[in-house]
Amino acid sequence: MIVVEQPGALATVQDLGRPGLAHLGVGRSGAADRASLRLANRLVGNDEAAACLEVTMGNLIVRFEAAATVALTGARCPVRLGGRALDMFAPVRMPAGGTLALGTPAHGIRTYLAVRGGLDVPPVLGSRSTDLLAGLGPDPLVSGTRLTVARGNLPLPNVDVAPVAEPSREPVLRVSRGPRDDWFTDDALERLCGQAYEVTPASDRVGLRLAGPALNRRVTTELPSEGMVEGALQVPPDGQPVLFLADHPVTGGYPVVAVVDPVDVAIAAQARPGDRLRFRLEPA
Repeated sequence: MIVVEQPGALATVQDLGRPGLAHLGVGRSGAADRASLRLANRLVGNDEAAACLEVTMGNLIVRFEAAATVALTGARCPVRLGGRALDMFAPVRMPAGGTLALGTPAHGIRTYLAVRGGLDVPPVLGSRSTDLLAGLGPDPLVSGTRLTVARGNLPLPNVDVAPVAEPSREPVLRVSRGPRDDWFTDDALERLCGQAYEVTPASDRVGLRLAGPALNRRVTTELPSEGMVEGALQVPPDGQPVLFLADHPVTGGYPVVAVVDPVDVAIAAQARPGDRLRFRLEPA
């Protein structure tokens, strides 16, 4: 059992989400940075889809009532077990009664905590993930939340630490043309890829609201609601794009000028307010 003593700004249970239900109005959700969640699970010998904690801006404190093997990935932050500093990107043995404390990451925003066996919360529509937009899955963690850990049945990996490169301070995200790029002026994609966009404080797990060169529309009529995917760059009337993340709506009424490569969505998910992103158009 894990007891949450301090949840930080936002901590939720996440796995790989609920794919394949958009036709029912249910988005995928799941970890915003799926690559980091998969790595955390591999480090403790879990199936990659096992439920973990997604911790926003650190400052989580949890106590382990029983001994456990854990791993931390994603946004790098100071980690302490009692008075001892711990490494990230490596399996660590937690003693019974041990308290794990995360500091604030210097860069990035989401840190993932995997526990061998995975978190055993009730699944909803086949997933244990928290969807903040739809209100599905377990509630965000609060002080006093108790989480059950399942029993691990896969062998532990023979690894001490996973080499993970330092993230770029101004990442370049690959994009392809969106389904409504013809609704924009001829220079819209050039403007999108010509200068950096800043992540605004109005961003969350639903999407990143960006500030930068406005993308002007050629077609100004209303667009009927149509399906949306993770990574879509939807453009409201103000011309400032919104990059959809894990908890995005499954439909939307604004045109999508471009779509971020699925691999690069995980990079975008680590951007915090004030960070800058660039886009690069990939050949068709």
